[in-house]
Amino acid sequence: MSFKSFVREIREIKDGIGSISKRGVEGKHWRSRTRSHIAPDVAPPFLPVEQGQWANLPPELLLDIIRRVEESETSWPARTVVVFCASVCKSWRDITKEIVKTPEECGRLTFPISLKQPGPRDAPIQCFIKRDRATSIYRLYFGLTPSEKENDKLLLAAKKVRRATSTDFLISLVADDFSRASNTYVGKLRSNFLGTKFTVYDSQPLTDAAVQQNGRSSRRFHAKQVSPRVPACSYSIATITYELNVLRTRGPRRMHCVMHSVPVSSIQEGGTAPTPTSFPHSLDEKIFPPLESKGKEPITDFSSSNLGVSAESAPVSVEPLILKNKAPRWHEQLQCWCLNFKGRVTVASVKNFQLVAAIDPSHNVPAAEQEKVILQFGKIGKDIFTMDYRYPLSAFQAFAICLSSFDTKPACE
Repeated sequence: MSFKSFVREIREIKDGIGSISKRGVEGKHWRSRTRSHIAPDVAPPFLPVEQGQWANLPPELLLDIIRRVEESETSWPARTVVVFCASVCKSWRDITKEIVKTPEECGRLTFPISLKQPGPRDAPIQCFIKRDRATSIYRLYFGLTPSEKENDKLLLAAKKVRRATSTDFLISLVADDFSRASNTYVGKLRSNFLGTKFTVYDSQPLTDAAVQQNGRSSRRFHAKQVSPRVPACSYSIATITYELNVLRTRGPRRMHCVMHSVPVSSIQEGGTAPTPTSFPHSLDEKIFPPLESKGKEPITDFSSSNLGVSAESAPVSVEPLILKNKAPRWHEQLQCWCLNFKGRVTVASVKNFQLVAAIDPSHNVPAAEQEKVILQFGKIGKDIFTMDYRYPLSAFQAFAICLSSFDTKPACE
């Protein structure tokens, strides 16, 4: 059997192994009744998939097979085969997760947790955002440009919700469920009244203990209405601020982002950014690709003392990474402000921006690192925008920053 035939067979494993296990259980139950002639009080437990024939492959052979699959399927939607391997059984999942590297190391997105891991250091991950004005939904897709099979490339989706004093962008793994009670909910972006300041909230706590005290947690009063497997808190991971332009001086928007969850040391030589390895709840138990496969709840804030964190045990404060928009130049012939987007942006818009690190001269950061564009966002159509991000930002962080550009800001323009 050729390797391509084996890859096609893996696609059918998930359905096949379920039916095999089910027949095995039914047969065992029937034999038990014929021997004893007494029906059991409760139904026999379902045998785990681990007992199936695919789970009994030698670990060395299984490791080699999954490694070849991972190396051959490098882009979506073909990369779903790698996710299918992780869906067969526990042993397959453990080996697949061991083989699959983070986006920082391989430049590829595989599991949902990849969306919260830093991007590659060398080349950016290129995505695009589609805006649906009728439903106020923004979809983040993987790839260079829109295609016919867009649902196979959906990474994240956000729904804009206007409130009396603020605007919320609820971010989810799917485009039809933005409830905080869902296990697809990953975070939100909230603005102030003027739309000049935004806060990014993550549904899971910060992974790096050194920056936890910068996180702000929120908790709902009616937590009992939510599934116990779903996080009941939100953690502040970034703050985005747009400078006021009350004098209406000439120039584009000016913004800067304070990344509370990313220390400035991450871009220094030998530095690393916090990299979560799994969701704290049920997402990793239900393996699926990060592609497309209610009501209001009051919240209250808890300080570190309310959460049981003493002053002695509080982590040492670290300096967060600050991003600023790269200053454009004025083009005399075109009579407009210009930035070099390297062909990724084709339409002039006030929303277009490039973010670079705002580094103090006292920090030991190479000049090349300071000029490197970490996130760029720009318009290519009426409701289509490109988003390219790289280390140390994750897809979730980059998407949240770009969403802030869609909110109306009359005081900044």
